[in-house]
Amino acid sequence: MPGPLEGIRVLDFSRLAPGPYGGMLLADMGADVVRVDRVPLGADVPAFGDIVGRGKRSVALNLKNPQGVEAALKILESCDVLLEGFRPGVMERLGLSPEDVNARNPRIVYARLTGWGQDGPLSLRAGHDINYIAVSGVLHAIGRRGERPLPPINLIGDFAGGGLLCAFGITLALLERERSGRGQVVDAAMVDGAMNLFSFLATAVQHNMWGPRGTNIIDTGAHFYEVYETSDGGYMSVGAIEPQFYAEFIDGLGVREDPDFARQHDQSKWPELQRRVAEIFKTKTRDEWTEVFQDRDACTYPVLTPQEAPAHPYNAARETHVTGGHDIIQPAPAPRLSRTPGKVTTPSPNPGADTREVLREAGYSDEEIDKLVADDAVGTLDNS
Repeated sequence: MPGPLEGIRVLDFSRLAPGPYGGMLLADMGADVVRVDRVPLGADVPAFGDIVGRGKRSVALNLKNPQGVEAALKILESCDVLLEGFRPGVMERLGLSPEDVNARNPRIVYARLTGWGQDGPLSLRAGHDINYIAVSGVLHAIGRRGERPLPPINLIGDFAGGGLLCAFGITLALLERERSGRGQVVDAAMVDGAMNLFSFLATAVQHNMWGPRGTNIIDTGAHFYEVYETSDGGYMSVGAIEPQFYAEFIDGLGVREDPDFARQHDQSKWPELQRRVAEIFKTKTRDEWTEVFQDRDACTYPVLTPQEAPAHPYNAARETHVTGGHDIIQPAPAPRLSRTPGKVTTPSPNPGADTREVLREAGYSDEEIDKLVADDAVGTLDNS
């Protein structure tokens, strides 16, 4: 079955990871995502992160050349989505502003993914994930008691608050277009997205129900929501919040009859109980503890390395990983749809691999394409 976004064409100008990740989500679900690479060819070949290019095609355009810009506009005439991740003003200076593109295609969804958004006092400033989640207030909440905030790599700002919510905004705009017949601009800011991801805890914070960092139930403050080291240097994750799961957890540890452990929500006991649990976990290896909790509904599972995860019985049974192009083991498309599931179709293309094909689809003749190549307006693999 074709994917749910079959027939949707995206021209993706983004280059850093969040934008390409958003484009990957669309490509996984059947959209024809054409990545815009630079001329000369080779400038966009990533050292890693090739997975986010899967399912896409590549057209190499010289956007400093008016003919390259015109080629982009001509391609956009038959596109549904433009995705870009430059600082505000860059696309305007190139002659590819929302107004420029809308004049050629009023149905286009113009998605702009940035850290700070399209306006505001920081909109033109540089930043990275750590900065966006810092200003959003999210970073302050992550970390252990008495320690400085701990950056959770770049998953919250770049990928969840950025690429994922940008793809969500694109699908919303496409859905609305079915009613209005018109496109619109999607302003996806990572700082906005990070704040939005904090919605669940916002009420607790506003009502003073959220304590200092590392003292709450779900931020390693509690002994029953923590990561513990095992005797072999491995780790076990514990999330035994509900009473039935907590009972199984302390039974597995062998302390079910200990009266101190019966006081699950007595916060004055948490530091001591956390220390005792840590000592118990140090008595067995990670695999031994995995076996102890194998048949217990205790919300206690091993912490796997990224290399181990694909072979875990659960992940293997669910086929959570696939072997994509170049034999790279990678996460499968998500979420899963029953009738029109997503799929990995092709590996990440080499820059310029599809330039001729994309330009032909836009209406250029082979002779016109040859002239664009000769004028250094576009790049193709056969002329690199």
